[in-house]
Amino acid sequence: MRPERACASPKRPYSAPKPKGAAVQNNPNTTLITATAPVATATHGGRAKCLQRLVRLDLPVPRTVALSFSAVHDIAQGQLPDIGAIVSQFEPTALLCVRPSSEDPDWGGPGAVLNIGMNDARFVELSDKMGAEAAAALYLRFVQTFAIHVARLDPDVFDEIEADGREGLRQSLRAYEDETDENFPQDPGEQLAAVLRSMARAWEGTSARLLRQAKGAPADAGLGLVVQEMIPGLGQGECGSGVLQLVEPATGLPQITGRYLSQSQGRDALGAGAEALYLEKDPRGVALEDVAPEAFAALKQHAALMREKLREEMQVEFVIENGHVHILDGVRVPRSARAALRIAVRLAEDGIIPPQEAVMRIDPHSVNELLHRQVHPQAKRDVLTTGIAASPGAATGKIVFTAAEAQASAARGEPCVLVRRETAPEDVRGMHAAVAVLTERGGMTSHAAVIGRGLGLPCIVGASEMEFQTKVRMIKAPDGRVFRTGDILTIDGSTGQVLAGEPAMMEAALDDSFQTLMAWADAERDIGIRANADTPADAQTARNFDAQGIGLCRTEHMFFDPGRLTVMREMIFAATPSGRKAVLERLLPMQRDDFVQLFRIMEGKPVCIRLFDPPLHEFLPTTRAGQRELAEALDIPVSDVTRRVEAMTEYNPMLGLRGVRLGVTVPEIYDMQARAIFEATLEASRKGKPVVPEVMIPLVSAKREVELVKARIDAVAAAVASERGQEFDYRLGVMVETPRACLRADEIAHCASFLSFGTNDLTQMTYGLSRDDAGRFMSVYVRQGVFTEDPFHVLDQDGVGELLKLGVERGRKSKPEVTVSVCGEHGGNPESIAFCRAAGFDYVSCSPFRVPVARLAAAQLAISDKLGMSEG
Repeated sequence: MRPERACASPKRPYSAPKPKGAAVQNNPNTTLITATAPVATATHGGRAKCLQRLVRLDLPVPRTVALSFSAVHDIAQGQLPDIGAIVSQFEPTALLCVRPSSEDPDWGGPGAVLNIGMNDARFVELSDKMGAEAAAALYLRFVQTFAIHVARLDPDVFDEIEADGREGLRQSLRAYEDETDENFPQDPGEQLAAVLRSMARAWEGTSARLLRQAKGAPADAGLGLVVQEMIPGLGQGECGSGVLQLVEPATGLPQITGRYLSQSQGRDALGAGAEALYLEKDPRGVALEDVAPEAFAALKQHAALMREKLREEMQVEFVIENGHVHILDGVRVPRSARAALRIAVRLAEDGIIPPQEAVMRIDPHSVNELLHRQVHPQAKRDVLTTGIAASPGAATGKIVFTAAEAQASAARGEPCVLVRRETAPEDVRGMHAAVAVLTERGGMTSHAAVIGRGLGLPCIVGASEMEFQTKVRMIKAPDGRVFRTGDILTIDGSTGQVLAGEPAMMEAALDDSFQTLMAWADAERDIGIRANADTPADAQTARNFDAQGIGLCRTEHMFFDPGRLTVMREMIFAATPSGRKAVLERLLPMQRDDFVQLFRIMEGKPVCIRLFDPPLHEFLPTTRAGQRELAEALDIPVSDVTRRVEAMTEYNPMLGLRGVRLGVTVPEIYDMQARAIFEATLEASRKGKPVVPEVMIPLVSAKREVELVKARIDAVAAAVASERGQEFDYRLGVMVETPRACLRADEIAHCASFLSFGTNDLTQMTYGLSRDDAGRFMSVYVRQGVFTEDPFHVLDQDGVGELLKLGVERGRKSKPEVTVSVCGEHGGNPESIAFCRAAGFDYVSCSPFRVPVARLAAAQLAISDKLGMSEG
């Protein structure tokens, strides 16, 4: 008999069995797991270390030998350990199983092999003990597993065998012999050696290496193996196997969940369907508590002890043998983001872990899942294409192709998805009306992405594999399916997937556990977190998420309301400063009311208002129909409108007449806005906490620009104070978003109370990249290593970061008390917050729905620093 031939491996001599406690217990590479054995996660893997912890708790764990990463690597290279010494650690009649033990369970590993040691002789012995059918089931399982995963035979060979029990075993042994020209191996040592070789080589194979690297494992990640005595789970009395956990994995709420299957092994119960039993008494069917109440009570006690001593919610894999419980393994309960948060908070509230550790256990990126509706993890997905996941959450609605259609759909109470090639400022009202946005073009900081995140609106941009034919109201998926106005789409802004139809959803989960964790986070963090908010609704969201103020209010968004847009256009067509001023006086009360609402919602917290920034031509219609409507509204010839539009067109509007340049050349706009801010300050302060507005000048690149605008704003403030007979305080600062402003921050800081770095435009100007167009090629650049990450998504700490450091250093050297902050989209990115905190920024500001993410990330950085100092 030559079973090694089936394993494609040369035959090796086996040493005779040795007394227990000899080589194995003294060898760290093949050690019997005891309370004091030299076992560590970094050398033997997580499963081996967990089993040692269970042994230390005196739980009923079957006898187990752990093989280290080094030993398994040697096995893959053809150097077997002392197989006889390993086998000698178990009773001569024991069956064995081998399970993988990687450093991180998420990295996977080869499947477990059960019932090693089954052979013709053991089949006869066990038939007398547990019955022939149960013994045959054990032998059959091992034969087929060994044949497929160790001897590498085609599974189809066994798919044709329909019989089970003794007949199925007979046919399987015959099939093995026919395929290998050998008898099935009978020696337990030979069987174990072949299994170990197979699992070690599978781990070091190219496919397995690439698969685990995709999950974040290092290229040289090691694998440990554990050889454990089998508790069969089959027999005459109550025998079986299952898993139990004390929480529900999707919600994290306390609930005994899991399954148990009589006469089974391993995790058979999880796939057994209706045959499996519930654990607790359940009106839906028979439960383990009904058939084996003592075993169930013991299991609950073991699970509770594991939770307390291992400081984690554990999934317990168990087997019952004639009513007695054995614990085979324990792993962290698999969990959703909401479950992870609830579990961490409950562990802290029960005194098992400190609150700081609960804060550290939650991935800030995962918090987004809690703030928005999500596609249910078990829902079927009909994926049409994948774009850039620009704003998290999921929503379903009917397709519309214009902002007007979106507003009409919202008025009818019909959820809609706004589909555009790319969005522009005039689409903002339509975005407010829609439940989600899909665009063909754009990147992480394109208009649709920024506004979507600000509104908490699921958004996918850069879906370039779809064909957008917006003029004929149609989009075409890569597989040829066509969707028109009124068809149903689901936008999953968390994954970037565009889905056909309406999958099941899970609602947001901002419960008491969320609030508790965020309170613990706020107690630890040492950098301020504000929100970017342009409307009262944005401000209320920011307030609900406990932002410490508004770090950026983009006032131009207030002008795109249909009732204001015509007035704004009338101002653009005014020929003289006095004409512009007269028109702007009609906008003044509208703008003032906006600011009063913002101030009152924020209840005395700081509100930083950016003065008008975009080029004026963005407010003019680009279509012939729109130009005709404007001509009619203003009672002027269409030719006048056309000429004005052409005259205001710029070759590169992002670098043209906008921001402070408008404030210098068309000062009436800033005069009106300053008056609106100051009058609102007095109005809001009259009925609430004192308001100290922060007025921010955008796109500054020279000190003289600030001086010119500051002089006019100070004059307006003096005029308002004189007219109202009441003094008030305000702070004037600049938005630093040009490289030159960073380099000349020492000069500019003399005129400013604060420097707020707008990293969106600063990144754009530093790289010479259009943030709206970079999405077309950014994935190629990242894939080929030109950029490690999209610089509009994760702050470029080497280039843009160098400018930020220079700006902070020079600004504070000139004016030590100047406040410095970041108000670009990077402000909500955990990696970028780490940079800002280290660079000495006072606060970061981000879109409202990213405020909790930023609060948690900042807290974790502060906690890490404290731990680092204490360890040092």
